Amino acid sequence: MIRQYSMALALALGAASFAGGAQAAQEVRFTCAYDGNGCEILKDILARYEKQHPDVKIVTDVVPYKALLEGLPVQLAGGSGPDFATVTDLGGLNRYYLDLTPYVDAKNWEDNFSNVLKWYRSGPDDKGIYGMHTQLTITGAFINRTLFDQANVAVPGKDATMDDWAKAATAVAKATGTPYPMAIDRSGHRIAGPAISYGAKIFDAEGKPILVDEGFTTFVKKFVEWNKDGTMARDVWAGQGGNTYRDAAQEFINGQLAYYYSGSWQTARFDSQVGDAFDWEVVPQPCGGAACTGMPGGTGIVGFKQTKNPKIVADILNFLAEDENYLDFTVRTRNVPAKKSVAEKGVTYTGATPATQKAMNAWLDQIPGISPIAYAYQGYKNNRAMFNISVQRITQTIVGELTVDEAMARAKTDVEEMLKQAK
Repeated sequence: MIRQYSMALALALGAASFAGGAQAAQEVRFTCAYDGNGCEILKDILARYEKQHPDVKIVTDVVPYKALLEGLPVQLAGGSGPDFATVTDLGGLNRYYLDLTPYVDAKNWEDNFSNVLKWYRSGPDDKGIYGMHTQLTITGAFINRTLFDQANVAVPGKDATMDDWAKAATAVAKATGTPYPMAIDRSGHRIAGPAISYGAKIFDAEGKPILVDEGFTTFVKKFVEWNKDGTMARDVWAGQGGNTYRDAAQEFINGQLAYYYSGSWQTARFDSQVGDAFDWEVVPQPCGGAACTGMPGGTGIVGFKQTKNPKIVADILNFLAEDENYLDFTVRTRNVPAKKSVAEKGVTYTGATPATQKAMNAWLDQIPGISPIAYAYQGYKNNRAMFNISVQRITQTIVGELTVDEAMARAKTDVEEMLKQAK
C-alpha cells in the first residue's frame, strides 16, 4: 500500500512538473522607441503573436528615441542588449545584427523589401537579411496653416526655396506674434535634405564620403544666419550639446511655430495632439539650386546575434512582416509602407482626419522626387558619424565658437578621421 502511494505521488509530482514546464514561457526582450503611437501599436500586435504562441513571452521596454539612439549601441557593445529592437541607425549597427536568412522565406523578403534591405547591410558584398523596415519615412515640412491665413501671407508654391519659406514664415510670425518663424530638428539627418537641395554631393566621384563641399557650405551659411537672426528657433540647436537629438514638435503642437521641418513620422502625433487647435498641413519640399529633396529613412526592427532564441526572434519579425499585421501597423501609425505588397494594394487610413489623409497623400507625392544622393547617404553604413559631425560643427558656429569656414574645415578633418577609424 505504501509502495502504491509512493508511486502515485511520484507520478503526480512528475505530471505537475511537466505541466509547470509547459506553462513556463520563453522570454524575449524587445526595446522600442517611436515618435507617436508606434510602440503601443506594436505591443498590441505582438500580443496577438503571444496568443498564438503561448510558449513565448515578449517583454517590451518602451524608451525615448534619444535613449535608443545613445544607449542601445552601448548596451550591444557590452553584451547586455535586448533580443530585438527598433533601430534607425540601420547600417551602423550591422555588426550586432542577427541574419534572418536561415529562418525566413528569403525570396519573399527580397521581393518585398528590396529597396531598403541594403540599408541594413555592411556593404555591397553582404547579402544578409537583417531588418524588417516598418515604414518608409521622408523628411519634410509642416506649416501652421491657420497662422498663414491669419497673417494673410500666401503659402509658397511647389518650387519655393528654403529662402522663400524663411521670408514667408518670418512675415507670418511678425504679423501674428508667433515666437518662432521656423525650426529644423537638431539632427544631421534632418538638414541633409535641404543641404543636398542646395548642391551638397556628400560623396566624391569615386563614392568616397566628403560631406563638405560648396553646396553643403552654402546651406550651412544660410542655416547659421537664420539661427542668429531669429528666423530659426535657436534653442533647438544651440540649447543642446554634443550629439543630443532635439525636435521641435512640441513647439509646433503649441502653436509657436509657423514652419517646421521634421518628417512624415510626426503625422500621427500631430493628428492626435493638435486636434482642432489649428489647421496644419504638409507642404512641398523646399528647393535649392540642385534639387527639391528630403531624406528617406525610417525605423526598422532587427534581432541581435547575442539572443539565445534566434528562431523565436526571427519568427516574431516574420509575423510582423505578414501583410495583415504590416498593414495594421501602417494604418494606425499613419505611415508610408516600405513593403511592396502592401504599398501596391494602396492604403486607406481608416479613421484618419481629413488633415491626416491629405498629409499622407502629400508624403506619397514627395517620394518620387527623392535625390539618388539622399538614398546613397541613407544607405551609407557610417552615416551616423557624419550626421553627428554635422550637428557638432554647425552648433559650434551657431553659438559663436567657430566661423562657418573654420567649422567646415574641421568637419572635413572629422570625416577623414572617421574613415581611418572605419578601416
